[in-house]
Amino acid sequence: MANGQPHTPCSQVVSSASFEGMDSSQSKGAMQQVLDNLNDLPNSTGAKDLDLLFLRGIMESPIVRSLAKAHEKLEDTKLEAVRDNNLELVKEIINDITPIAKENDTAAELSHILQEPHFQSLLEAHDSVASKNYETPPPSPESFMDSTFNNQPVPPDAVRMVGIRKVKGEHLVFVKCHFEYDPVNDNLIPCKEAGLKFTYGDILQIVNQEDLNWWQACHVKEGGSAGLIPSQLLEEKRKAFVKRDWDFSTPSGALCGSMGGKRKKKMMYLTTKNAEFDRHELLIYEEVAKMPPFQRKTLVLIGAQGVGRRSLKNRLIMSDPMRFGTTIPFTSRKPKEDENDGHIYAFVSRAEMESDIRGGRYLEHGEYEGNLYGTKIDSIHEVVESGKICILDANPQALKVLRTSEFMPYVVFIEAPDLDTLRAMHRAAIDVGVTTKQLTDADLKKTVEESSRIQRAYNHYFDHTIVNDNLDKAFQKLQASMEKLCTEPQWVPVSWVY
Repeated sequence: MANGQPHTPCSQVVSSASFEGMDSSQSKGAMQQVLDNLNDLPNSTGAKDLDLLFLRGIMESPIVRSLAKAHEKLEDTKLEAVRDNNLELVKEIINDITPIAKENDTAAELSHILQEPHFQSLLEAHDSVASKNYETPPPSPESFMDSTFNNQPVPPDAVRMVGIRKVKGEHLVFVKCHFEYDPVNDNLIPCKEAGLKFTYGDILQIVNQEDLNWWQACHVKEGGSAGLIPSQLLEEKRKAFVKRDWDFSTPSGALCGSMGGKRKKKMMYLTTKNAEFDRHELLIYEEVAKMPPFQRKTLVLIGAQGVGRRSLKNRLIMSDPMRFGTTIPFTSRKPKEDENDGHIYAFVSRAEMESDIRGGRYLEHGEYEGNLYGTKIDSIHEVVESGKICILDANPQALKVLRTSEFMPYVVFIEAPDLDTLRAMHRAAIDVGVTTKQLTDADLKKTVEESSRIQRAYNHYFDHTIVNDNLDKAFQKLQASMEKLCTEPQWVPVSWVY
């Protein structure tokens, strides 16, 4: 409170005592009650008359009165959501405009915006608030374990398939498992009945990870069970003594899924020459978050050479050229007479290509018959910015660069069938004239073995696996998996979201 002469003269304070523009029904509002109390304030309080005049002048200020009136109106006005099912409405809109999106750029752009994950998350949050669907915090870690030990079902509200949420100052952790675990076969667990069995790819909610060796977790599914699982640290120690069975026998640096030898050497981390790093990578649990349906930026097809990735890529683009696209590879070789720049290849000088490679502008590159070939990162962005999903049949080592929020890939492993099936498929392709290249049994066997090696080394990157034992059926499965992305929630690496 001011102790000296107030800035507002007493005459001005007295003249502003009337409440212009205020309804008589509001004359006994909060502001008026304060003024009445000031007038009735006894002298015994010790308040100075000058201070009271100064306070009364502030309370009677037109600006303060306007703020008070605005506050009262906001209190009286109840804001209600028009509807609480906007996600369903947007799905209907997307279905309605999908047929015309292929022919109308505006409709295609609108469809793309409506399917963006951030827009979908905003609608989901709005619908939850509008429907007053406020979930209670999950039970404490002790209640999870009590339910397990007493052979009682886990409460339905114990499982949260909603990504990361703040509880008691800490966020809940959801992880995707990259190995299988059965407590029955574990001699280290203190109580086998308390263990939680899970398989590769399961999503678990980590309830308590204070113990360095054993975490408390529960399955993220309806009626999911709870129990103890080995911690990241314990499993790392255990796997450190297990000899890897990966056999890297083919030379590194090629464009089609090859992996380097076992010789130790110091080198920079390059997407085409990092097999040494891949061999020592150990991914046990991966923290993930749940996202509403959304369209990924890229589709990455991984597989051994000759397994049919390029055929599937071309079929998918031809089936829906407005939705799918791909990059044009760059090369340092000279164009042939019937080749146009930017059609099949983008032709650049070797010096320019080498400069861009050193600058890290290529996702992957290789040399064939003295000429450089590669996929430029900017060309991926160009396809994505056009509103299409960019399809890449990339080297599996490139996943280390691609599997980020920048590219948001959906990674599909095209697995080779058994040798007999692959042999029959190759023979049928020759008979119908699809290919004229004769492959020996040694070539086919190499494809099967290479497929197994890629799966063992990079399985933790794969979102989906399709065995290509029939090209038509494999294509249908690929189409179906892409459609699910726009209709079902997805678990993605937490780094994509936060």
